[in-house]
Amino acid sequence: MKKVGQWSVMVVLVLGLVLPPGQGAVQAEEDSERPDLMLLENVPEADVSVKDGTFDLTALHVYGDGSFKKVEEGLSWAASNKKVVKVNEEGQLTFTGKPGRSWVAVSNGRDKDWIFVYVKGGKKQADIHIQKNRGEKYDLIQHAMDEMSMEEKVGQMLMPDFRNWDGRNVTKMLPEIEDLVKEYHLGGVILFRENVVTTEQTTELVADYQNAAEKYGLLVTIDQEGGIVTRLQSGTDFPGNMALGATRSEELSRDVGRAIGEELSALGINMNLAPDMDVNNNPDNPVIGVRSFGENPELVADMGQAYMAGLQETGVAATAKHFPGHGDTAVDSHIGLPEVPHDKERLKEVELYPFQKAMDAGIDAVMTAHVTFPEIDDTKVISKKDGEEIALPATLSKKVLTGLMREEMGYEGLVITDALNMNAIQEHFGSVDAVIRAINAGTDIVLMPVGLEEVAGGIYEAVGTGEIEMKTIEDSVERILTMKIRRGIIKAEQPSSLEDQVANAKEIVGSDEHKQVEKEVAEKSITLVKNDQILPLQPEQDDQIVVVGDSFSSSLADAVKDVHEQTTLIDHNSQAFTSEQQTALQEADYIIAGTYTYNVWTRSPDHPQMKRMKEILEMAEGKVIGVGIRNPYDVMAYPEVDAYIAQYGFRKASFTAAASTIFGQNQPSGKLPVTIPGENGVLYEYGTGLSY
Repeated sequence: MKKVGQWSVMVVLVLGLVLPPGQGAVQAEEDSERPDLMLLENVPEADVSVKDGTFDLTALHVYGDGSFKKVEEGLSWAASNKKVVKVNEEGQLTFTGKPGRSWVAVSNGRDKDWIFVYVKGGKKQADIHIQKNRGEKYDLIQHAMDEMSMEEKVGQMLMPDFRNWDGRNVTKMLPEIEDLVKEYHLGGVILFRENVVTTEQTTELVADYQNAAEKYGLLVTIDQEGGIVTRLQSGTDFPGNMALGATRSEELSRDVGRAIGEELSALGINMNLAPDMDVNNNPDNPVIGVRSFGENPELVADMGQAYMAGLQETGVAATAKHFPGHGDTAVDSHIGLPEVPHDKERLKEVELYPFQKAMDAGIDAVMTAHVTFPEIDDTKVISKKDGEEIALPATLSKKVLTGLMREEMGYEGLVITDALNMNAIQEHFGSVDAVIRAINAGTDIVLMPVGLEEVAGGIYEAVGTGEIEMKTIEDSVERILTMKIRRGIIKAEQPSSLEDQVANAKEIVGSDEHKQVEKEVAEKSITLVKNDQILPLQPEQDDQIVVVGDSFSSSLADAVKDVHEQTTLIDHNSQAFTSEQQTALQEADYIIAGTYTYNVWTRSPDHPQMKRMKEILEMAEGKVIGVGIRNPYDVMAYPEVDAYIAQYGFRKASFTAAASTIFGQNQPSGKLPVTIPGENGVLYEYGTGLSY
């Protein structure tokens, strides 16, 4: 009791230091339109974890219509115990490392809010605790929900793309698009490569999207996975997930996630549809492939969690995709409707394992797959395409999204569909039916619905008739607003100037620091799969090297020529070699042949590039080094090659790293993240990786 009494006295004294006279007393009635001042960190859903001994507090104005905005001007900040924590004029807390307690308050001269900090001693995350104020006033989400119309709630769930308009790429805000953002109260938009050309242009476009949103911060999202799915045209071209898998370095994966997050955040993009956490255990997969970290569920889970952590550290929301797993498919869901036939126990061990780990680690969102899983949901429906009976894909399955994901796996975050304009959905279900099914299945955000007016109207009608329960909509909106608050996706009353935003973005996007990470990943990913005592090459100055290939062959040749000047490129373009080219190949001291594949056909021995590869091996007098530019499986078509390198990507850094490895300037350390099958079993085991 004595300690309680002493604590009570201390609280009163501290309150006296930071709170104005009369705080908590009944105040005179004021204009109901005047916003309330509040610290975001007192909102239950807000993140208050401290890192690196600092923490930024955010002040909000909360309005009677349920909306809330960040406010920075006209504020004063104070801390009651500066021996423990200091606060600057922007609300940034700096902890001294000394133990103790302190209140930190913000005031606009009329209202005040405060928060309590307790420090055990030290600057580590575990040493510092922020205690939220409690009370109904801090339930921002419920306040917003009480004031939102049905149409506004539905709008939060819609995330269309505006890739093109009237046949032209959308690179700046158009009045027609701004009107749609407002008319349908959109909660988010997705950007594509056509939309994000330069750093300055992208920053302005994103800022205009945020300005167009009426009340709540807009989710501006993009597929910036790295590797073959890279949207930013001015950003850093990271090698991609399978390259990261080859490095076996969680630290590098986290660095890449953080760098991508920093670039997106600088541009104003606040949600990334990455990482891909599919387990690519099917070499015939035409759509995942090198987008996956590999075929091993533990590797995918570990690398994916590290990437996710790095991304979310920057405040950018992360998305694990494509649930329950798109890795073991041989059909591209952009074109058809794939099936994964495995039972639940096998799915838990392989496909679901990385997703469960990501969910347990706090992933912001999970994207669904347009893939059927008959062992989870064997429901049959009639296709609108041809009237035939088809299985229900995961995106539209309540058994998958609610039964499996929510109830069995315990996931409480956001669920977002894959693009609903893909053939696996659109041609079988149509625009409105697909969206209604997805929402009733458990989706929170419908991505790229076809026909915004038609879809929105269809949802309104379905809510009106009870086909979609209002509680279903409200549960989704609550999750959406929760994520927006957690990631600070909130409109600002006084946005920083466009000039300042652009200047900041130019410093960060494509920075030297990020390019260094790109270089390190590329170098450490290069995998020497086969080497019949050929590599590293140590050619004489006048030795002739011929680089031959089709797709990206010039990039490979340029990288080789940077090391050895006597290098010639033969770009065969699937045509027969000329007599002059045949002579060059026969007389070459070394031949470096690059192959580029993306499906079963392109690596087939009957494919033109592989036929040319066979000719090269037959006519060559010198040694032949094969380079799998994209997929590591290429060597299946030419196993007799003298040496083989997998580089996993077609960006400049990967070619430079491959050339450096060929000439011994880079020590190969990559390990195969997949098994390479052969005609009679395994050609190269998972984990294969030679060195010098």
